[in-house]
Amino acid sequence: MPLLEVTELRTYFETEEGVARAVDGVSFAVEPGEILGIVGESGSGKSVTSLSILRLIPEPPGRILPGSSIRFRGEELLALPEERMRRVRGNDIAMIFQEPMTSLNPVYPVGDQIAEALRVHRGLGKREARGRAIELLRRVGIADPEERVDAYPHQLSGGMRQRVMIAMALSCEPDLLIADEPTTALDVTIQAQILELIRELRDRTGMAVILITHDLGVVAEVCDRVVVMYAGEVVEEGEVATIFRDPRHPYTRGLLQAIPRLGRRVERLAVIPGTVPSPTAWPAACRFHPRCAYGWDLCVNAAPPLFEAGPGHTSRCWLEEHPERRREVDSERGAFPTTVGAAGEMAPAEAYHRRAAAEGAAPPPEPAPPKAAPRPLANDPATEEDVER
Repeated sequence: MPLLEVTELRTYFETEEGVARAVDGVSFAVEPGEILGIVGESGSGKSVTSLSILRLIPEPPGRILPGSSIRFRGEELLALPEERMRRVRGNDIAMIFQEPMTSLNPVYPVGDQIAEALRVHRGLGKREARGRAIELLRRVGIADPEERVDAYPHQLSGGMRQRVMIAMALSCEPDLLIADEPTTALDVTIQAQILELIRELRDRTGMAVILITHDLGVVAEVCDRVVVMYAGEVVEEGEVATIFRDPRHPYTRGLLQAIPRLGRRVERLAVIPGTVPSPTAWPAACRFHPRCAYGWDLCVNAAPPLFEAGPGHTSRCWLEEHPERRREVDSERGAFPTTVGAAGEMAPAEAYHRRAAAEGAAPPPEPAPPKAAPRPLANDPATEEDVER
């Protein structure tokens, strides 16, 4: 039985522009001891998925829709009363947030913050919890833990603060650790140390890990399986080796081709045209089709399901049923070329959609961005001037 099973998860937010469908029918499972990577551009729904698992979505404006299911060790988390859910957070499922400086309380020593979880969930006394906090700091590789336990967050480097967050998350020996971009804003050396630490702790304790990142290099380094998200949906899932060797979805292929590689000389890095659309106005049918070089009429008119692309490998793309389209595009121009032609040459997806528009088969245009909000202090110029100053 999977340790965690997420089924048809839908998390929506009420906004002034309409309902933002941040997570829209996401399903995946995590096995005991497994490291699962979740990747995608900013705005794909990765962090909202992780917050939904722990029921940390603010209500309102957010809500997890009926029909969603999050089962942990066979128990439905969405049906638990809040008091029981508080015992799950930190004790059974722990989370490392993106930016440790904003996640740690600046007015308490880091040792006290680690000890708090032990006192709440494990009932340890103050002295015993402090000793355990020192042991955890040593375990995550912080030098002089007896001294650092009394340090405040601003007295530690970014790498040390991230290690403190890991120590706090591991304090109650959870079965599942959710790491939301744990290496963001860290230099390459510290990033490698943090990733090695997560992998070492997994091997030592047997806990499962969900690693959320936009860096496919991180996925290749530590993950067993990967879920690729785009526009609130899972577009591809499979073992890391399979995804890197044979990416099936055009979005996954674009992400991989955009990675610079030593020894490969190109005039221009491959790019995916455009940006992730607004969650209040996802494109109709296939949500990637406005940016996709392979798109054709079917992509505009029908939403693709998740197709089996191989054992344990799924892809949400009509190319699985129509491989001739993939061969045709690849033979003509390639999906994401890495060379530059004549000056002003359009990206393949842009050229395709302009041609489709001329033929009257273009997808509906994306809505214009909302107008900028009025100045909130326009009626109080003195205060506005003070804020600006």
